[in-house]
Amino acid sequence: MDDELLELQRQFESAQQAKSSIRLSERNVVELVQKLQELHIIDFDLLHTVSGKEYITPEQLRHEMVVEIKKLGRVSLIDLADTTGVDLYYVESQAQHVVSDDPGLMLFQGEIISQSYWDSMAEEINDRLQECSQIALAEIATQLNVGSEMVTSVLEPRLGTLVKGRLEGGQLYTPAYVARVSAMVRGSARGITVPTNLSSLWSSLQQQLHEMDGASGVAIDGSFFQSLFNGIVKEGEVLGSLRAGVHWTPNVFAIAQKECVDSFFSQNSFISYENLHKLGISQPVQFLQSRYPEGMPLVSVFVHPSMIEMLDAATEDALERGSWIDSLSVLPASFGPQDAFKIMSLCPSVQLALKSNKALIFGESYVFSNGFVKVVYDRMEKELEHFSVSRSSGIILSDDSKFVNAAKVGHDSNRSIESFDTGSETGNSKQVIEKGPKKRKGKSSGNAGAPESVSDNQEYVPTKSKKNQRKGKDTSSLQVLDSKTGAKKESVRAKEDNLCIPSEEWVMQKILMLVPDFEEQGVDDPETILRPLANHLRPMLINSLKARRKAVFTENADRIKHLLDNLQRKLDESFLNMQLYERALDLFEDDQSTSVILHRHLLRTAAASILDTLLHNLDIHNKLKNGIEVEEAQNSESVSLSPGERTAIAKSFPGSLSNKALAVVDALEGKRVETFMDAFREIVEESGLLLKKLDKKLERTLLHSYRKDLTSQVSAETDPVSLLAKVVSLLYIQVHHKALQAPGRAISVAVSRLKDKLDDSAYKILTDYQTATVTLLALISAATGDEEDCSSDRILTKRELLENQMPALKGLVLSASQS
Repeated sequence: MDDELLELQRQFESAQQAKSSIRLSERNVVELVQKLQELHIIDFDLLHTVSGKEYITPEQLRHEMVVEIKKLGRVSLIDLADTTGVDLYYVESQAQHVVSDDPGLMLFQGEIISQSYWDSMAEEINDRLQECSQIALAEIATQLNVGSEMVTSVLEPRLGTLVKGRLEGGQLYTPAYVARVSAMVRGSARGITVPTNLSSLWSSLQQQLHEMDGASGVAIDGSFFQSLFNGIVKEGEVLGSLRAGVHWTPNVFAIAQKECVDSFFSQNSFISYENLHKLGISQPVQFLQSRYPEGMPLVSVFVHPSMIEMLDAATEDALERGSWIDSLSVLPASFGPQDAFKIMSLCPSVQLALKSNKALIFGESYVFSNGFVKVVYDRMEKELEHFSVSRSSGIILSDDSKFVNAAKVGHDSNRSIESFDTGSETGNSKQVIEKGPKKRKGKSSGNAGAPESVSDNQEYVPTKSKKNQRKGKDTSSLQVLDSKTGAKKESVRAKEDNLCIPSEEWVMQKILMLVPDFEEQGVDDPETILRPLANHLRPMLINSLKARRKAVFTENADRIKHLLDNLQRKLDESFLNMQLYERALDLFEDDQSTSVILHRHLLRTAAASILDTLLHNLDIHNKLKNGIEVEEAQNSESVSLSPGERTAIAKSFPGSLSNKALAVVDALEGKRVETFMDAFREIVEESGLLLKKLDKKLERTLLHSYRKDLTSQVSAETDPVSLLAKVVSLLYIQVHHKALQAPGRAISVAVSRLKDKLDDSAYKILTDYQTATVTLLALISAATGDEEDCSSDRILTKRELLENQMPALKGLVLSASQS
C-alpha cells in the first residue's frame, strides 16, 4: 500500500513539473467561462472585478462586505467598492441584501452602520454629557456627519441605559441639571400672583441661567421649561389653570377676581363686560350667568332685575304725561344705546304701550308717546303751508336722471301723476305693528335721490343713519321704528321717480325749532333722535304735498317738451360743427406744441359754447321737473358760463348725471378734444338725448356752407388784423378740405404748412401780410408811457401798410373761391 502511494506521488510530481504543450490566453479563458455558462455547467452568477482579471461570486462579495463592516462598524459604499475591487453598482445592490439579512445593520445616506457603532458613539456622548451637563443635538449631528433626526432616533432607545440623561427640545441634559431647572421653574411658578404669559417667564429664566452658566452655557429652549412646568402642575405642586398652553392663572388670583365681581355687582346692580375683561375674564357672559342666574345679559353690561324695575317706573310716568323719555338719562353711564334698547324691551310698561299703539321707540333709547308725536306732526303740517317750491325755499329736491321720459309725457298729465304717486310709496324708514295674527307695514319714504339745498346752492351729502334697531324679547309685540343704512337709502332713491320732497335735514331743523326741549336737553345729534323722528314724520309730510305737486307737474309738462326739442335742435347743429373742427386737428398731430394750442383753443371756444348750452338747458329742465319757477328770459339762445358756474350746475344734477356732468366739465379744462368729445357723448346719452355722427356727405355739405360763409366774411372784413385768421381758415378749406380753428399763436405755423400747397407769389403775399400783422401787434402791445405818441405814429403807419395789402390778400382766396 505504501508503495502505491509513493508511486502516485511521483506521477503527480512529474505531472506538475511537466511543461504544457498548449497555453490558454486570457481571452480563451473568458470564452471558456462563457461557454461553460451557456452549457449550464457553471450555474451560478459571476461578477467581474474592476480590473477585469478576476471573477467573484455575489456570496463572496457579501462575505467580504460583512467582514469589512464588522471590522469598522461604519463603512460607506464607496469605500467598500474600493476595498472589494467591485463596481459600485454591484456593491449597492448587495448592500440591500446584507442589511436585510442582519437586523443589526442599517443603510443610511450611502453608508452601512452597525448597532455596535451606535453603542460606542452613545457611550462617548454619555461621557461628554457628564462632563458638560448639556449637549446640543445639532453639535452631535455635525460631528457624526448625520442629521439631527437620525441622532434623535439613535439616542432615544439608549436613554437611561448607555446615555444617562434627558432629551428635550433638541438638547441633552443630565438628571442633576434637570432637577436644578425644575426647582427654578417651581419657585417661579409659585411666586406668580396674577395671570401671566409663561413665554415671558421662560425668557427670564433663560436670562438667569445664562448669567449663572456664563458663556459656556447652552441656550435652553422654552419647550423644556414648558415640559417641566406641565409636570409640576400635573403633580399638584402649583395650583391654578392653564389656558392655551401658555396663559397661567394662579388660584389666588381667581379667588380675588370673584370677590371683586361680587362686591361691585351687589353695590350697583350691574357690571360691564369691560370691567370683567380688565380682571382677566375672557367670557364674561358665561361667567356672570353661572354666578347670578337671576341676572339679565345685555349687549355690554349685565344687570339685576331691580335695574329693569327702576327704568320701567320712569318710562311709565313719561307715557302717562304724554311726553317722552331718554332711557340713557336714567341708566348709568356704562350703558350704551343698544343696552338701553334691550332693557327697554324688557320693561312691562313699554311692552304694553307698544301693543296698544300708545308709544314709539326711536334711536334705540328714546320712548315717545303717540300723543306727543301727533302734536309734533300737526305743527309740522302747518309749516308745510309755507313750503314753497322755489329756489328761495331751501328745500332739498329729488329727481331721476332720464330727462327724455319727462318729455314723452307731453300733455298726458295723468301719467305724470301716476308715476309721482308710485314713487312716494317706498322709503328708508319702517314702522312695524303686529297685533295678534295680523301684521301691517306702514308707508315710508327715503332720502332725495340727489339732494341739494336750493337756498344756498350748496351740495348736500347724505350721511348714513344708525344701524337697525336690535330687537329684544317678544319682538312680535313691539312697534319699532328702524333707521336704515346708507345702502338702503341708495336703493330707495333709485325708486323715487319725478319727486320733489323735503329732505331729512329740513324736517330735522323744523323739529328743533318746534320742539325746543330737544335742544335744551342737548339732543342735537341727528343720528340719535332727530333723524329717526324725521324719518317717521317725513312720509306723512310727503303725502300731504302730493296734490300741489301733481298740479305743478301738469303745468310744466308742455314747457319741458318744448325745452328738450329746442335743446336737441341746438345739439344737432353745434355737435356736427364740433366734429368738423375736430378733424382739422389731425393735420398738426406731428407738431406737439402746436397741437396742444389748437386743442385748447377749440375746447375754450366751440366746446365751451356747446357745453354751456347743454348745461344751461339741463339745469332749466331739472328746475321745471322739480317745480321751480323759471323765467322765460333764462332760456336764451347764447349762454356763457364760468368754470365755477359749470361746476355748480353739474353738482345740482341728480345721481349719475351729476358725475358725468362733472367729468365733462373737467374734460373741458383738459388738453385733448377727443377726451371732451367722449365725456360729452356720455352725458348726452345719460340725459336721453341724441347726437348725430358726421359722415362724408354731411361733412361735404358743412364744408361748403362754412366755405361760403368764410368767403362772405373775408369780402366784408375791414379790420386788417382779423382778416389774417379768416384767410388762413379759408385757405385750409381750399387746400386740405378741413375747417381749421386756429388762434393767433398758431397762425404762423398754419401759414408755414401752406408753403408746399401755394405758388411762390401767393405764399409770399401771405407771409408778408402775416409778418406785418405780427409787427403791428407787437407795436400795439409795446406802446406805453412817454413813447405813446411816437408809437402811435408807427402803429398808424404799419396799419396803413396792412390796409394797402388787404386787397391782394383777399384776392388770393376770393379768386380761388370763385373758380
